[in-house]
Amino acid sequence: MLIRKRRGWEIPESQVTPEHVFFNRRRFLQAAGFGAAGIAASAMVGRGAHADETIPTADLYPAARNDRYMVERAITPEKVNTTYNNFYEFGSHKRIYDNAQDLVVRPWTVTVDGMVAKPKVWDIDDLIRTAGVEERVYRHRCVEAWSMVVPWTGFPLSKLVEMAEPQAGAKYVRFETFLDPDMASGQRQDWQPWPYVEGVTVEEAANELPLLVTGAYGKPLPKQMGAPIRLHLPWKYGFKSIKSIVKVTLTDQRPVSFWETLQAREYGFWANVNPEVDHPRWSQASEEVLGADRRIPTVIYNGYGDYVAHLYKGMEDQRSTFM
Repeated sequence: MLIRKRRGWEIPESQVTPEHVFFNRRRFLQAAGFGAAGIAASAMVGRGAHADETIPTADLYPAARNDRYMVERAITPEKVNTTYNNFYEFGSHKRIYDNAQDLVVRPWTVTVDGMVAKPKVWDIDDLIRTAGVEERVYRHRCVEAWSMVVPWTGFPLSKLVEMAEPQAGAKYVRFETFLDPDMASGQRQDWQPWPYVEGVTVEEAANELPLLVTGAYGKPLPKQMGAPIRLHLPWKYGFKSIKSIVKVTLTDQRPVSFWETLQAREYGFWANVNPEVDHPRWSQASEEVLGADRRIPTVIYNGYGDYVAHLYKGMEDQRSTFM
């Protein structure tokens, strides 16, 4: 018999307060003239010129929740999380959710290449169905000192890496987002190092926590949250969780990320959450809980030390490990 011991920051699923407000696909699609088969196969997304986009994997949502990954706080209301976003491809302000609707999410491919035995260009929906999805409730901590709790849907990054079969010399996983200045107004700022790039070590990628996210709140992922596929690293500051991924590369060279390129002193490669290491311009000791009108103390590794602290053994005194 398997006996699971809950960690100190976990609570039972019954005590988490989700904000699942699902798409009413049936009413909308029937009004648009779709039959039952179309309802099961797709959901309408987008606006204006892109209103004909469909999500062929919409039938996978809501996915079953994996109660191994729970938190001690209530889930942030969906309206808060979908209207307060960083997505610099579409602007530097927090209310970019409207601008982000210009993102075209179908068709979409994800290239997996580099030091792998099985490079492949995946159609996004083939990848999602092949990998399978589950829901995980994770904290999200921004380096700007605010936080959320989100019910993400997706699959482990480790699964994608395993399918690619890394070569022995691969040390890092590099991620890259799309580059389309005609579509994304923020990418017209040529002083910024587009496209957005991020990276982790292969050891971090093999950990059970990193999630390739394809949905949230029981639905396909909204555009402003990084549709159709993004990364979430719950123990790292949020800028590490790259949005709208088009390329994943296994390499022996450490990636230089978007924010590290702009300001390495403020945004390092590791970016592990640590309340004792301040950002050069503000404290990281506490965080604003969005949707709750309160501040709370920040926890080392954002509360996920049981999962990831061993990855940094012997590096605890290195400031660069955390910022």
